[in-house]
Amino acid sequence: MGTALTVDVRGVSKSFGHGRNAVQVLNDVSVKIAEREFFTLLGPSGCGKTTLLRLIAGFEDVDRGDIFIAGQRVNDQPPFRRNVNTVFQSYALFPHLTVQQNAAFGLRMKDLPREEIKRRANEALEMVRMSALANRRPSELSGGQQQRVALARALAPRPQVLLLDEPLSALDLKLRKEMQIELKQLQNQAGITFIFVTHDQEEALGLSDRIGVMNDGVIMQVGKPIDIYERPTHRFVANFIGDINLLEAKVSNGKALLKSGHLVECDVSAHSPSSSVSLAIRPERARIVKETDTEANFAGIVDHFAYMGTALVYQIRLLEGTKFLLRETTANGAGQFAQVGSRVGIKVAPEAIRVLRD
Repeated sequence: MGTALTVDVRGVSKSFGHGRNAVQVLNDVSVKIAEREFFTLLGPSGCGKTTLLRLIAGFEDVDRGDIFIAGQRVNDQPPFRRNVNTVFQSYALFPHLTVQQNAAFGLRMKDLPREEIKRRANEALEMVRMSALANRRPSELSGGQQQRVALARALAPRPQVLLLDEPLSALDLKLRKEMQIELKQLQNQAGITFIFVTHDQEEALGLSDRIGVMNDGVIMQVGKPIDIYERPTHRFVANFIGDINLLEAKVSNGKALLKSGHLVECDVSAHSPSSSVSLAIRPERARIVKETDTEANFAGIVDHFAYMGTALVYQIRLLEGTKFLLRETTANGAGQFAQVGSRVGIKVAPEAIRVLRD
């Protein structure tokens, strides 16, 4: 990932409709995306991530705020004047053109010399491993092959930024996994900025240099995948990314006081006394111990147990009635003494408990 900025979004807002029927889709969104970065906009449907992508592309107009690409303000520039390309979910290939002709389409629109068009289109097809099928038409290709052609067409003009709007969502699960790996390798090979839109948390964690988690038209948190997963700053982010246990508590005497009256040691220094907080704990960061273990943070009864091959998954009902999901590896046989109906303790290191303001 480079250090120079490629895309700089400053205080951007966007609404659709007019008057009382207007719906605000983006509200004062700012984000900086670096050169050669794989940046993902992640969030549920309707959160504004695709709208932000379309504003960067120039397909929609900004209501308020500014968008800079490579240091140049582009608010008033049409899409073809911006050095970006977009890959859509539907691929949008031309059915009457061959693979090679589809890859060359954007270059022909630039009125380049014929030999340069052919050379750059072939280079792009080589990059996505589609050279052998250059003379086929889209109807003769699989979904994964069509996606590669769409990528080649977008990469051939050598844009500064490639925008990808859920390009893997139409693929079956196995092919989607394969294409995730290929997409990251392709970005490294192309050496340009990728801005990727998805609602798939696992996809975002596996592909991205950084992630911007969106909800209700705002970016809730931006960070590296490990920061988003391990150190969420908002309850929404913690709950949206992966499995999480959220326990309601109040700050008391430098600890977190649960409804059961149990005090939990964790870092509450950023929260005022008596304030309401949520304790966020990932299932894999907890361990089952015997109920009598003095190092147990919580106690409860096993309601459900499942053997998942590489993991043991427990659902435990804590004393205050809250359900707690716990996942342990089977590598060392940990936790196998805990059966449904048994009383157990749960041990969590204080640093594995993230304290979030409600």
